[in-house]
Amino acid sequence: MRTTPLRTLSLSILFVLTLLSEAALHSQTAPPPPDSKTVAEVDAGLGPCSADFTITDSNGAPIYAATIRVHIAYGFLNSHKLDMQVGTNSAGKARFIGLPSVTKRGLFFQASEGNRSGSAFDDPSKTCKAVFTTALQQGSQ
Repeated sequence: MRTTPLRTLSLSILFVLTLLSEAALHSQTAPPPPDSKTVAEVDAGLGPCSADFTITDSNGAPIYAATIRVHIAYGFLNSHKLDMQVGTNSAGKARFIGLPSVTKRGLFFQASEGNRSGSAFDDPSKTCKAVFTTALQQGSQ
């Protein structure tokens, strides 16, 4: 089969239109950018407990994009492990949900942003719906 210039042009146009329609389809289904006011929430799926955080600097001003991490050991002989992290919104807020109500050693949360850090501890068997305000202090990580 011989390829004619008209056939080559038609196939090229068809190819370009296909690419454009794919790009349009993907741009319509892309999720919206995250809202800096929405409280970020991470679900461990391990129980009914939660921990709400407000992360501030030493003057009490909220810190945007601070990272809060927690390591959860659970199950028989703590044989299961789960590491989770969440970032704060523009008001310095973040939330962990689905935390287990019973842990052997409690939950130790570590927050950081740049060279500032802070921590919080919770025993979910005593405080299932924990609320923390943690001030990050200068220091080396």
